Amino acid sequence: MRKIAIVGLGYVGLPVAAAFGEVVPVLGFDINQHRVDTLKQGYDYTNEMSAEELARTQIDYTADPARLAESDFIIVAVPTPIDQAKKPDLTPLIKASETVGKHLAKGTIVVYESTVYPGTTEEVCVPILERLSGLTAGVDFFVGYSPERINPGDKEHTFTSIVKVVSGMNEDTLQIVADTYGMVVQAGVYRASSIKVAEAAKVIENTQRDLNIALMNELAIIFDRLGIDTSEVLAAAGTKWNFLRFTPGLVGGHCIGVDPYYLTYKAESIGYHPQVILAGRRINDSMGKFIATSLVKQLALQNKLIQGARVSVLGLTFKENVTDLRNSRVIDIIEELREFGVQVTVTDALADGEEALHEYGLPLIPLEQLPPADAVVVAVPHQAYRDLGWNGVQGLLENGTGVVVDVKNMLEQRECPEGVVLWRL
Repeated sequence: MRKIAIVGLGYVGLPVAAAFGEVVPVLGFDINQHRVDTLKQGYDYTNEMSAEELARTQIDYTADPARLAESDFIIVAVPTPIDQAKKPDLTPLIKASETVGKHLAKGTIVVYESTVYPGTTEEVCVPILERLSGLTAGVDFFVGYSPERINPGDKEHTFTSIVKVVSGMNEDTLQIVADTYGMVVQAGVYRASSIKVAEAAKVIENTQRDLNIALMNELAIIFDRLGIDTSEVLAAAGTKWNFLRFTPGLVGGHCIGVDPYYLTYKAESIGYHPQVILAGRRINDSMGKFIATSLVKQLALQNKLIQGARVSVLGLTFKENVTDLRNSRVIDIIEELREFGVQVTVTDALADGEEALHEYGLPLIPLEQLPPADAVVVAVPHQAYRDLGWNGVQGLLENGTGVVVDVKNMLEQRECPEGVVLWRL
């Protein structure tokens, strides 16, 4: 039986550690001592795992990298963000590889789960492991890649219920990687022919989704100009058996809004300039500005003075019912509104106030303390906001009248109260 260690206990790493930890003892390593301490207390502040779920596991949490030497099957699950220039930032992956390399025992298999461009594992990570360990890949240690498919906030499509793509640097490694994941992944494993194929498969999963959403966003812009309700169009088109059910919206987070740039970066490095992928990215990155501008137009139509108008924004996280603020595109709406001189107040039912202040310089105001507003933007439909319904949202408007922007179609149009103007994508 392999001794398993997980490097990185975030949205991806913790569910992986927990799945294995229900079957065998697991070492859970993270450089964040606070993260380790809270997990030892049975608390996951990302809300991905409950205290009951954690209690069922045999995870030995640690921030001591030397303990990685105790393991011979190490799974690396660290973030792979992009920088300000929208280029891959491999810093977390490089540092994790350095940490693993310093404590790599002979015979160990290192499996990467982080989203990367094809070739990263063998061209970037393996040389680091060799240099820091003094060992030789394929002789003294072995490498595999198994792309993560965690969907934060999704309690149905979990780590164990999604087919796991696995790969290895040779057949023996692939067999061990497949058998190890096969212990816990009930949906089974798919053996990719090579590490590069597995890396490429991961990066196109979210690229495909990004492009489908971009199409819906472009349609929403067109239909807005035509005075047609996009939701009604999609409902009608959705009656055809092969119509893909995507909806318009903000595309943020650390996957869909990031992964395509890893593929385009690699493509450009070999002399090909992607057109469709980057066009989709441009559309999706522009939606915050489009939403804010549309809101300003609605305020103007209501004879509201734009300069100094008060707008309350509900939700700042990158998607509903998660605490993660990384790469949230709600900030695009807020910044554009401020460009117009609008006074914006933000609340979020789940986000950490200190993190919001650190990431975006935004103080989060409790819902009950929001000042009366000329407009409300329902940016992220957390369950707490769904529970408000029309009565609760209308109550946030000055005298119950004004504009409501419903980014994710949380509210029923036919129930819109008198005195309220509803605009939605």
